[in-house]
Amino acid sequence: MVKKTILTAAITGNLMSPENSPHLPITPKQIAEQALDAAKAGASIVHLHVRDPETAKGSMRLELYRELVQRIREQDEEVILNLTTGEGGRFIPSDDDPQIAAPGSTLCAPDKRVAHVEELRPDICTLDFNTMWSGQASVINTPRNLEIMAGRIYAAGVKPEIEIFDSGDLHMLKDFLSRGVIKKPLMVQMVLGVRFGAVANPETMAYLVSQLPEETEWAAFGIGRMAFPMLAQAFLLGGHCRIGMEDTAYIEKGEYCRSNAQLVEKGTSIIHSLGGTIASSGEARTILGLS
Repeated sequence: MVKKTILTAAITGNLMSPENSPHLPITPKQIAEQALDAAKAGASIVHLHVRDPETAKGSMRLELYRELVQRIREQDEEVILNLTTGEGGRFIPSDDDPQIAAPGSTLCAPDKRVAHVEELRPDICTLDFNTMWSGQASVINTPRNLEIMAGRIYAAGVKPEIEIFDSGDLHMLKDFLSRGVIKKPLMVQMVLGVRFGAVANPETMAYLVSQLPEETEWAAFGIGRMAFPMLAQAFLLGGHCRIGMEDTAYIEKGEYCRSNAQLVEKGTSIIHSLGGTIASSGEARTILGLS
């Protein structure tokens, strides 16, 4: 049987801004509408952040997540919901005293970062294994905090999607596996092209894939102009794929994408042109072992 490809649509993220993309969804209503349209276009998973409707910045507010999930589920009970837990990990050191957080830092206790997952119980949530410099801030995910978050995620009956940004993250994942903190079968998402992280090229992706543990369903994606080349590379290496306005603002060089659905349509076209078949949400549930 030919393996079907799961396509994730990453709808809005937390770093892309309206200045980067004039069509970026901000409110729960806008994010839900774009998620629903992306699902109709072929995405079997929608990866979701929320944003403060007034500032457009990434948010952790539970009521925003609650509204977003409700809006999607009112119209689509099948699409797989993947909520981020990446918010709450950013630290910007002050210039005068690096021990003191500067404005824009969000670093907080691990239980707060998974509170929305525990209440809303999505199908999947991300669990980022990276500690690195990203954008204008450091991202800090200590082993202790990740272990606490993993325990709470599993207790909520949610499957963690492990996000790795470099080879060291993969080594830490193997340590967590050996200690039973993370359980097989795995779902791993590889992020390529973040500055100071794994380079978005075929060699880097191939190396990371070669080091994955057994019983892993994996996907990979690229940032910015490498979004579609890395989508094709992930498919060619036997993985699943991701595309969305969290990752790129453009459908072609110099041309803004109008929506996540437009990106998904191009992504599915690339996969089909390479001989692949897109998994439905139901088929993706079977592949990933979701109820």
